[in-house]
Amino acid sequence: MLSVLVLSACGSKDSSGDQSKGSGKNALEAIKEKDKIVFGVKNDTRLFGLKDPKTGNIEGFDIDIAKEIAKIILGDESKAEFKEVTSKTRIPLLQKGDIDAIVATMTITEERKKEVDFSDVYFEAGQALLVKKGSPIKSIDDIKKGTKVLAVKGSTSAVNIREKAPDATVLEFENYAEAFTALKAGQGDTLTTDNAILYGMVDEDPNYQVVGDIFTDEPYGIAVKKDSPELVQAINDALKELKDNGKYDELYKKWIKTSN
Repeated sequence: MLSVLVLSACGSKDSSGDQSKGSGKNALEAIKEKDKIVFGVKNDTRLFGLKDPKTGNIEGFDIDIAKEIAKIILGDESKAEFKEVTSKTRIPLLQKGDIDAIVATMTITEERKKEVDFSDVYFEAGQALLVKKGSPIKSIDDIKKGTKVLAVKGSTSAVNIREKAPDATVLEFENYAEAFTALKAGQGDTLTTDNAILYGMVDEDPNYQVVGDIFTDEPYGIAVKKDSPELVQAINDALKELKDNGKYDELYKKWIKTSN
């Protein structure tokens, strides 16, 4: 009888674990069941995702796009929840299941496709340079040996600048706010990332300007866990609807600054 009880207890535990682990639901079905989508977003990227210190709300282009996607998939934009990520933490948080999707100025690359699935491109950016007005740096050609370039950990920008200007000294920071603070404190000569993000910094402090032409293509995509075709399709359908009905253009004009 004791053996039967032990076996019964073990069988019950395994059965419960299997049921929880292998419910058979795909990512989209799981989102619809819990009736919310948790998006990983940046809190420090003006124009895309920035936390308002007065209200505590996160605002920006990425945030509004995420809300519209939640509205289309779940019927209500309030069913979008937001969790802060950085360039370094966003993929690990997605893989852990802490978030359902990343909408955080994330460039689609072949390397990242090995770890996540991407939606269609929802924003076209390009890498550029930010300097204090009056700087002798006018373009990527002015980045020489001894030039200190500031970038963000885990970003494609940090990789690209080492390829485009191999003699430069690259200093990496946890996020854009830290990098911009370092630039203003004189810890570097220029800051590099996507031009749209740099325009947000200019919007914050007009003593700085974006210089030169873009020197990379940075197509942004929305990332989800690998092997989530249903969720990717739902997001792509939502993006198409936003572009077809004019909402995408409305949000673009609301947030994106393209001049100093």
